[in-house]
This record gives sequence, C-alpha cells and structure tokens, in this order.
Amino acid sequence: MAGILIDCAAVLLVVAGGLVLVTLLATRRAERLAPPLGQFRDVPGGRIHYTDQGSGSALVLIHGLGGNLRNFAPALVDHLARTHRVIALDRPGSGYSTTSGATPDLHGQAAMVAALIEALDPGPVTLVGHSLGGALSLALVAARPDLVAALALVAPLTQVITQVPAQFRTLLIGSRWMRLIFGWLVIGPAGLFAGRATELPAFAPDPVPPDFESLGGGALLFRPRTFDAASCDVQSVRDVLPAIVDGYSGIARPVAVLFGRGDQILDPALHGQAFATQIPGAGCTLVDGGHMLPFVHPLITAQWIATVAPAGAA
Repeated sequence: MAGILIDCAAVLLVVAGGLVLVTLLATRRAERLAPPLGQFRDVPGGRIHYTDQGSGSALVLIHGLGGNLRNFAPALVDHLARTHRVIALDRPGSGYSTTSGATPDLHGQAAMVAALIEALDPGPVTLVGHSLGGALSLALVAARPDLVAALALVAPLTQVITQVPAQFRTLLIGSRWMRLIFGWLVIGPAGLFAGRATELPAFAPDPVPPDFESLGGGALLFRPRTFDAASCDVQSVRDVLPAIVDGYSGIARPVAVLFGRGDQILDPALHGQAFATQIPGAGCTLVDGGHMLPFVHPLITAQWIATVAPAGAA
C-alpha cells in the first residue's frame, strides 16, 4: 500500500510540475503578445502602468475585472486623442500595474489612481470607467471630487450583487494559497484554450474579435497574478460597494452611462437605467452590443464619450 501511495504522489508531482511549466510558458507567451504599452509611475501603494497621449481636456480610462488598458481598443483611444488628452491605465494589481501588498479594495485603488492624476496634473478629468472600473470611478469621485469634472461610465458595476454569476465563482476562493495553486495548475493552462475561443460571456452577443488576445490584452487574463488580483477584487467589492451606493445622491458631477442592450454580465436595467435615477441629472444610453463595448464597438463608444466630455483646453 505504501508503495502505491508513493507512486501516486510521484505521478501527481510530475503532473503538477508539467502544469506549472505550461503556465510559465503561457505567461511568457501572453506577455510577448501583449507587452507594456506605456510608462510607469510610482505612487503610494505601488506602481501604475499607463499611456498618455493627445491634448485638451483629460479623460482617464479605467478598465474592468481581470482586464488591462488594452481593453480600450486603439481605435477608441486614437479617436478621442484627436480632441482630448487620453490617459489609460492598468488598475492597481491588474495588467502591468503592481501593488506593494495584496490588491487593495476600491477605496485603496481610488487613492492610487488619484495620486497618479495628481502627479500627471491634467486638471479635472472625465473618468471613463468600464465595468468594475465604473465602480472604481464612483469611489474616486466620492473621495476626490476636486479631481473629477464628469463621469462617462461604460457598462458599469453600480449596484450590490448578492449572487456572483456562475462564470466568476472560481474567483471566490478565499485562501490566497489556494488561489495561487488554482492559478498555476488550472487557470494558466486553460488560457491556452480560451485564447482560441470565438464566444465568451463577456462579449456575447458579440463574437470575440480575433485580435483580442493580443491587441486587447486578453492573453494577460490567464496569468496567475491576474487571477489572484481579480479574486481579491470580487471578494472585496461586496464589502465596499454598499457604502459607495449610499453616496450616489451626493455626487455633484455630470454622470452619463452607456450600456449594450445584450449585456450578459451586468443587467442594463439595474446597473444603467435604475442607477441613472439615483443621481440627479444622470442619463443612460442603450446601444446594440454586449459588455465589451470599448473593444468591440470602439467608435460608437468613443463618440458617446466625446459627448460627455466636450473637447477644450485643460
């Protein structure tokens, strides 16, 4: 019996070692496909990777769960940079941005983004938050309204979710050690197959663009560190979002929301139309498409953003 157990343990170690090797190779491949695009700035709590182009009134683009600044398609950024200064960033812990400890909650991330805005000194900015980046934008305007001129939120998370959607439940692993094991042995290898997917819930009803893995940074989603940061985000947002929601009536900045009618990640009626009734003067626009509007429908999204943040000197 002891010999059988030893043999089984040896087999498991070999399999685990093989999966770790696959994850290492997949991570290197992902970072070759989607390398850093911009600059790095040290701020209290970590280091933020960002791009900065164009001139005029400033837009700060903040991506969603598990994403990175590449989720805002080049066509979107280029269109807006004709009339605005466009600053796109990797949220703390995501993409190529790092943190000095565990991934902070939305309040901690908002403080880091505020420090970046202050360092770049663009004047009051329009926050363009997509998905979880929308919730981060709402946390930021509550904490530092002096830095914010307006909010243009694209498919934002705005309401407390009592039940995590099935596709995100692996992110609920509480132990960091278990998350690391799962990330190295499951998520990393799975990325090699997911990168070839033509349909994903985050995009539906739109198909996955063939260049999302590289141009959109999709390959970076399956790195173990990305999985760990996304898990921290999902678990902490449940604790901090209720207080953010309670502060909506006090937001004294223009707020506009854009949603895809077919969004299968966040309900447009709840997170868009109902949210717009919670803030004086806010509005919600619906267009055809799914959750990933900034990458799948970049020009429609960019043109809408421009109506929220008119061009002008900073």
